[in-house]
Amino acid sequence: MSRILAVTGGYVVPVSSDPIDGGTVVVTDGVITAVGGADTVIPDGAEIVDATGRWVVPGFVESHGHLGVHEDGEGWSGNDTNEMTDPNGSRFRALDGIDIEEVGFRDALRGGVTTAVIKPGSGNPIGGRTVAIKTWGGRTVDEQVLAHDVSVKSALGENPKRVYGDKKQTPSTRLGVASVLRDAFVAAQNYQAKRDAAAEKGDPFERDLGKETLAAVLDGELVWDQHCHRHDDIATAVRLAEEFGYTLVVNHGTEAHKIADVLAEKRIPVIFGPLLTSRSKVELRDRAIGNLALIAEAGVKVAITTDHPVVPIDQIRLQAILAVRDGLPASTALEALTTNPADILRLQARVGALEEGRDGDVVVWSGDPLAVDSRVERVYIEGRPVFVPPADAAADAAPVVVERWERFGRSSWLG
Repeated sequence: MSRILAVTGGYVVPVSSDPIDGGTVVVTDGVITAVGGADTVIPDGAEIVDATGRWVVPGFVESHGHLGVHEDGEGWSGNDTNEMTDPNGSRFRALDGIDIEEVGFRDALRGGVTTAVIKPGSGNPIGGRTVAIKTWGGRTVDEQVLAHDVSVKSALGENPKRVYGDKKQTPSTRLGVASVLRDAFVAAQNYQAKRDAAAEKGDPFERDLGKETLAAVLDGELVWDQHCHRHDDIATAVRLAEEFGYTLVVNHGTEAHKIADVLAEKRIPVIFGPLLTSRSKVELRDRAIGNLALIAEAGVKVAITTDHPVVPIDQIRLQAILAVRDGLPASTALEALTTNPADILRLQARVGALEEGRDGDVVVWSGDPLAVDSRVERVYIEGRPVFVPPADAAADAAPVVVERWERFGRSSWLG
């Protein structure tokens, strides 16, 4: 029997199309099967959620975070973000360090975030493979994976320069960081040539996981997520991408406004943020929330990140609100939380909008998500309730997480 959810009567904001007042969203077996007005046909047997007076929007997409690999409030024992023993960490994978019981996942639901791209780094010139996951619902992290093949995280600027400079080894300068990347990509090109020659002859070929990852970047299968703040580091990122022909996404982009016309011309997107931080290092001295509006105004596709736990993940929409205050159009701000990050990281077939064929990741808000007094009331991931009012509670009761243990008919992990 099909599992059907129908959210009715709300102000439905698909983001990819015009809002629908008094609209309906139908999710069948985890996938959106209808988005329309009050006359939308609701299949028999559907669970009906009345969203009258509420806003219904797609789940937010956090496009750059360390959720689960840098556990909030856990100190060194819960921080597996950076494997800094090797400047070239192309063989490392964020997936292997994610703890889905980290408190940040519950915060994500409270903030309406249903998808997060988890990234290693940025202490290494090459940090490793990222992974896109849903923020709740699996018994293991593997059951929450949306996409294994998303991107590779890399870092330019102060972080790798400081880490390896303190160790008195390469790279200790910006020149050295760029040389590590060039050397790695040249080695990957040589690996590609040997791999292809062996395949043509039918000869055995010895795999190398690091070079295999970078070959996938060169083949266009993985995006290159480049941590860079200063405009000169962003220029280096562009130079390297054009030299080796890979798809570049600027991450952080503190000074991207200074060369926003160049990025727009080259169609290079920016995952901007985190916005709610101090100027904690030299490369952040020109940090300003309003820079995001300047970047978007130039025609650059933008997404907003918390860089969780640098900023708690549930504050992602607060960052968007402050960006609107400082000049970002409200429509662009909502896109920067939904459709844009999905497009930038090639997840648009599954998430980022309320649209037929995409996952049923639906969030019911008390009002406009970009109004500071609005709050999340219900969250559904692939049509399943994950954050809803408690059963048999008053209508205005605070929502609670649908805990994993409930699938076993238990009231806690202990009993």
